[in-house]
Amino acid sequence: MDAALIAVAGTLLGVIFTHWFQARTTERTAALARNEQLRQERIETYSAFAGAVVDYRHSQNDRWFRARSHPGSEEAEESRHASYRQRTAARQALFRVQLVCDDPEIRRLAEAAFVESHCMHEAVDETDRALRSEQAKEALAVFIAAAAPGVR
Repeated sequence: MDAALIAVAGTLLGVIFTHWFQARTTERTAALARNEQLRQERIETYSAFAGAVVDYRHSQNDRWFRARSHPGSEEAEESRHASYRQRTAARQALFRVQLVCDDPEIRRLAEAAFVESHCMHEAVDETDRALRSEQAKEALAVFIAAAAPGVR
């Protein structure tokens, strides 16, 4: 009788421990899957943001050059409107970065990269425009350098 009770108790303990270990393993697996999914989402988001900011900077340069070479022309107007579209795309990409990134410093750097590109069309001469373009490029490089370790 004692042997039977010990066998039943052992079986029950075995079932309880097996269930507990399986639950922990399932939780760990789910956490790893969530972390990998978030990492992939961040890679995609940061890449899309970088591309949108590069396109925005390019459109701002184009806008500046066309406004200087043909002020008030249809070409200059179209370039201005194209820069608005690129700004919208870059801002949308920035919002996505803000949604998936939980590091306030990386969010701040993303905002800085956007702002640096935003002010380029206000340059007063070629030297100022080139400086602003370089600052925008550098701000984006700083964002990428800060965000990269979190997705490796």
